[in-house]
Amino acid sequence: MAGNGTPLDAISQGALRRIFDEGDNASNAVQNPVFQCVQIKPMAGAVGGPERYRVVFNDVRNFIQSMLATQANWVVHDGKLKKGSLVRLKSYQSNQVKGKPILVVLDLEVLEQYGECDKIGEPVALDVMPPAETTKAQPGSISSNGFYGQKPEPKQEPQSTNRSLPSRSNGANTSTSSHGNIYPIEALSPYAHKWTIKARCTHKGEIKTWHNKNGEGKLFSANFLDDSGEIRATGFNAECDTLYDVLQEGGVYYVSSPCRVQIAKKQFSNLKNDYELTFERDTVVEKAEDADNVPQLRYNFTNIGDLQSIEKDTTIDTIGILKEVADVSEITSKTTSKPYSKRELTLVDNTNFSVRLTIWGNSATTFDVPVESVIAFKGLKVSDFGGRSLSLLSSGSMTVDPDIDEAHKLKGWYDAQGRQDTFTSHASMGSMSTAGGRKEEYKTIAQIRDEQLGMSEATDYFTLRATIIYVKQDNISYPACQSDGCNKKVVETNPGEWRCERCDKAFPTPQHRYIMSVNVSDHTGQLWLSCFDDTGRLVMGHTADQLVEMKENDEKAAAEAFADANCKTYVFRCRAKMDNFQDQQRVRYQVSSAAPLNYSVEAAKLADILKQYNMDSESLFVR
Repeated sequence: MAGNGTPLDAISQGALRRIFDEGDNASNAVQNPVFQCVQIKPMAGAVGGPERYRVVFNDVRNFIQSMLATQANWVVHDGKLKKGSLVRLKSYQSNQVKGKPILVVLDLEVLEQYGECDKIGEPVALDVMPPAETTKAQPGSISSNGFYGQKPEPKQEPQSTNRSLPSRSNGANTSTSSHGNIYPIEALSPYAHKWTIKARCTHKGEIKTWHNKNGEGKLFSANFLDDSGEIRATGFNAECDTLYDVLQEGGVYYVSSPCRVQIAKKQFSNLKNDYELTFERDTVVEKAEDADNVPQLRYNFTNIGDLQSIEKDTTIDTIGILKEVADVSEITSKTTSKPYSKRELTLVDNTNFSVRLTIWGNSATTFDVPVESVIAFKGLKVSDFGGRSLSLLSSGSMTVDPDIDEAHKLKGWYDAQGRQDTFTSHASMGSMSTAGGRKEEYKTIAQIRDEQLGMSEATDYFTLRATIIYVKQDNISYPACQSDGCNKKVVETNPGEWRCERCDKAFPTPQHRYIMSVNVSDHTGQLWLSCFDDTGRLVMGHTADQLVEMKENDEKAAAEAFADANCKTYVFRCRAKMDNFQDQQRVRYQVSSAAPLNYSVEAAKLADILKQYNMDSESLFVR
């Protein structure tokens, strides 16, 4: 164990060579090796994918490229892992990509007592002879977040003709002797061979059929989860028949190659993984009786109150109290002309917001959950139809009264006070209605300041009716990635080439998006609001691309556009939250959505005020 002596004494010299010489038995033969970190770099990932880091480790004699599993990212986020640090690898997986060795680090410990040292020794790159089939030239390339630039198209594995499938006949096999090479899901790629994962089936979809000019068939998909991540697997036709009844939601299984690993089709999955699996004829699926150390369903909850700040078409998880359940209805698809069953639910949570959530198909027709139950949803699509609403994806799932901390906390809040609360709906801004039928009151700018909204740790939400008096004209937009759902800033690397590090893609032009600041006023004061693209388009009457072009080619037209944006009144739905700017704390007022005045609604509000004033006057006169 490291802890005394010099950093050179602490390092496990030559351990990298031993790890790759041992192959599948490396983690047992070379336990808790100590290496020096000589480089840390973020890796470009898929759109919406998890943050990843590439690390280069040195054992004095050799150095090697490594990847931190997402559960180990905390050592970077907390500032513990730095260039020159010594680390002890507590759990890792050896692998090869394009014939080059890499380590996937699942757990590590930073030996802070040694501090940050200069590079120790004169290490050279570890060179491991790859298998013969990986050394052959392979045409084409695919984009990914790989270590060594573009990767070749995955070579098709030859199908085995003598693999037995014991699990397909009886659904269980307790033997683990054949599963020495257990891979974490996060380490799977088209270039990993002879792998096995041990994972929990967290979702199994219904069998679907298709008919087209090329024929007909059927398929089903399932999601698998282990400590390192999640991945989607799909079985077609014969594999659908064989494996559908073997896999059960909540069960833990060994899934072994041959099983095709390919680039994930994001339109069919809500999982944050660059890859997905396709079951093949000889894929082995075995029930694991030992379910220890395999996590249950994993959530990343978004509060209902925060939905206005979530981009349309984003996939989220949420948890709430079931407030209302509508009857089942049917709609006909405009594209397929097929009827679909749907049911609308109303969820509330302790942000005092409610949201309409739609479930479909068999989930809608068989839904039988008591009102006031806690339901956790995984895989919800955010929509802006009639304001923010949610829709359960076919790959999503719902769990009633889950045994998790968030559910217990929510139930306690609802029993204590939530049952009597009034909830603000995410319906269209025009009506400003609430779940209790009461119209939402506006805040004046003076009230926002007097009530110190945003000054606490919690985020405060309010609605403001105000007039724009000035639009800040510098830094009004930024060049964004053109990939659907990305919206990250791109950098011009060469003339006519804009690169997104997150997507690892280049585009000839960016798509500009608004990040504008506007000064608004009502009869009580002035306030600066931060606006994003949807609000910017509404205020300016042009897309950000159009405005950028005007500023470059027609300054007069651009000046007129800014002038036209002034002196217009909107209803702003905002949130206030404490922010740090140049080492100083300030409250930032961010617009979630905006809408022009609905004059009929505003007139009704004024009429109600006048009516209340007259009633108060008459009461005073009688007394």
